[in-house]
Amino acid sequence: MRAILPLLSLSTVAQALYFFIDGTQPKCFYEELPKDTLVVGHYTAEEYDDNARSWSKHEGLNVYISVDEVFDNDHRVVSQRGASAGRFTFTAHEAGEHRLCFTPSSNSGRQGWLNAAHPNGGIKLTLDLAIGESSEIESTDKSKLQDISQRVKDLNSRLHDIKREQIFQREREAEFRDQSESTNSRVIRWMALQLVVLGVTCAWQLSHLRSFFIKQKLT
Repeated sequence: MRAILPLLSLSTVAQALYFFIDGTQPKCFYEELPKDTLVVGHYTAEEYDDNARSWSKHEGLNVYISVDEVFDNDHRVVSQRGASAGRFTFTAHEAGEHRLCFTPSSNSGRQGWLNAAHPNGGIKLTLDLAIGESSEIESTDKSKLQDISQRVKDLNSRLHDIKREQIFQREREAEFRDQSESTNSRVIRWMALQLVVLGVTCAWQLSHLRSFFIKQKLT
């Protein structure tokens, strides 16, 4: 029996629904898609937990997703096996009927997941589809990317400010070091000049004293 999703309109459509699937049995839907239509789907598969008494995901639960172009001899455009929750996307390159199938698998060992007719049996699959023009659906992603891009630019600006501050600090340290070396050099030159003056003064005094003592002896 064919199941048809009434999801298309002239504008972008986002619709969430859930249904129950017998274990290992594919659940298929047929959708007529115009050319260049982008389809983005988010899904969540859950199995009933007898202990928690609620539907929940677990690591052993997987979903195989396939999308076939019915009008093109069932040409497969999507063949994807994912975890219990995930995302799939495809673009209808040609107008026509497409078949979307979901096949669950579980290693929980619980027998009820094989038959949705049993109480709390089968797999509960929640499907959220967005169908519309590529530009319309991608506009949301672009806005998110622009926000991320702006944050990256802000971070880069902060990094540049930090780098400029580091360069300024290094320049100040280099200037202080040059000033210190210049001051030390002047101090050393001044000390050397003092030593020279002191040496000349001592030599002159010794010469003067020597002349004085010589004159005293002669007298």
